[in-house]
Amino acid sequence: MYISGVPGTGKTATVRDVLKHINDGDYDYQMIEINGMKLSDPKQLYSLIYRHLEGKKVTPDHGNLLLSEYFGKCEKKSIVLVVDELDLLWTRRQHVMYNLFDWPNRANSRLVVIAIANTMDLPERMLMNKVASRLGLTRMTFQPYSHSQLLEIINSRLEGTVAFAPEACILAARKVAAASGDARRALDICRHAIEVAEQAGSEKVTSLHIQRAITDMYQSVKTRAIMNCTLYQKIFLKSVLGVFRRKGVEEAVFKEVYEVFSSLCQFQGLFAPPCGSILQLCVELGGSRILLVEQGAPSLHTHIRLNCSQDDVVFALKEGS
Repeated sequence: MYISGVPGTGKTATVRDVLKHINDGDYDYQMIEINGMKLSDPKQLYSLIYRHLEGKKVTPDHGNLLLSEYFGKCEKKSIVLVVDELDLLWTRRQHVMYNLFDWPNRANSRLVVIAIANTMDLPERMLMNKVASRLGLTRMTFQPYSHSQLLEIINSRLEGTVAFAPEACILAARKVAAASGDARRALDICRHAIEVAEQAGSEKVTSLHIQRAITDMYQSVKTRAIMNCTLYQKIFLKSVLGVFRRKGVEEAVFKEVYEVFSSLCQFQGLFAPPCGSILQLCVELGGSRILLVEQGAPSLHTHIRLNCSQDDVVFALKEGS
């Protein structure tokens, strides 16, 4: 199964909860959970899986051979392998992903792979046909949380306490739903609001404390810098966000961003400056440390990353518009 959706929409938490309920029943299986972000090299996946199965340390290449033999055996319990941040296992030749999705198709493997990533169209856009075909058609997409869903999550965490005024929870849910729909960010705001209320000597968290928490969390030096950017700089940052969300990874190439930038300018009825001018604009944003721009002579293939969270950029662009 392939599960996708933007960060903070409960993909991994849902999988864990479902497997916990299955584990409470009469099913006999072994669960292995691996996060691609924690692997320095995609091939380490082989070593890690084999260590979970047999308790032995092996090299990645040896582990690959041993796992091929292991998933051909008949007598073993069922295995559920959860691979989070799947896109970080991508390599040019895609050998790791091919093996990962090929093992469950073997007759005696008794292996179920649940792959989780942020990119909805990763199989079509990034995987070779022979890899995507083994992934299958069982897919699930998690949408960003709405205001009402975020409010329900916040209230469930606060069940049994009267520390929060109802309007405070509503404000936190609305603000986050408008920016990203990330449940983790909503809960972070509530946690910080408790600290703000305690410092103010208040026994109850109010809307004022939530607003102060949002201000503290979002209006950093970088956020204020983004709010003071020029119109074209803001459109460029919006274009960077667009490319990130389309690709599902937080890195872009200037050429991709400029294509989105030109489209946004046209949509807003603005003149789209030539590529060279916007490349210089990109370098300036790198100089102010809003962006992390690949060192060397700037070109169409220069790599770009944000130097702050996407939520901070979304908030700053909305507040500064």
